[in-house]
Amino acid sequence: MHKQGYNYFEVVDQPTVIDDFIYKHPVVAIASRYPIVELHAVKENPTLVQALGLTDDFSFSRKILRATIDIPHIGHTDCYVVHLKSKRSMIEYCEQGKNHSSEKSIIESFKAQVSGSWGSTIQRGTEATLLMMEIIERREKTNYPMVLMGDFNNTLADGVLSHLLTNTLRFVSLIDCDVYLAKYCLNDAWDLSQKVQCNNAKKDNEENSIASTEQNSLETRNPTHYFGGKGSVLDYILLSCEFDASYHDSLYQVNEYQTYDRHLINPIFDRDGESTDHGIVLVTLTLRS
Repeated sequence: MHKQGYNYFEVVDQPTVIDDFIYKHPVVAIASRYPIVELHAVKENPTLVQALGLTDDFSFSRKILRATIDIPHIGHTDCYVVHLKSKRSMIEYCEQGKNHSSEKSIIESFKAQVSGSWGSTIQRGTEATLLMMEIIERREKTNYPMVLMGDFNNTLADGVLSHLLTNTLRFVSLIDCDVYLAKYCLNDAWDLSQKVQCNNAKKDNEENSIASTEQNSLETRNPTHYFGGKGSVLDYILLSCEFDASYHDSLYQVNEYQTYDRHLINPIFDRDGESTDHGIVLVTLTLRS
């Protein structure tokens, strides 16, 4: 990373070495061209853990990294890196030492798959909830802009993680609702980029503004992961209002959103043999004029 101009690189955990160069329990990391002024592993709030009815030893499946980076023009910005619990079943059926019929083995495997997958879902949704509470508390203390990025192992449209993009507040006036949602909630970089493209199209040609808007709204988002021939978006970059062009006090806007997936669509072993099995989300942020 240093050779590519990323002079600042941090982790908050270490993987487990099995044998020589073989590792397990991968960790998250962050690389930056700008100074990392503070580094922190996000902790589980024990009071909230108890209130949610979880066991006292509940922990994130992978430690979540928070790095405060001194970004030009906008200053100290809290950047969170996550790799939430995968959809892989937490329970595996072991047939060893059991004299079951074929049907019984299939049924037991099926039960383990269903219950274990739900267990992973609970873990993933809980991780997102605990993180969101920490993000809100941190924002309240510092008012730093926020960036949340990584492998969410879930679509945000799913109810399990939809609270990361909360857009309503109950029992609050409309004025207060807009103010506090803007300050404490996050926005999908994809949505922000689409809004910028629509606005640019309107400015370029007012006469064709309706057609341009419709064309932009029909743009499809490339998957970041494929399983069984089906693609889905599991990787995201979420941004606070300081990066939303429609927010009156924003400094940056998302001018471009891309998903780098050449290694998935057209892999070449010599080039892509050690690549990630996910597409890489890239956004370009520019200062608002």
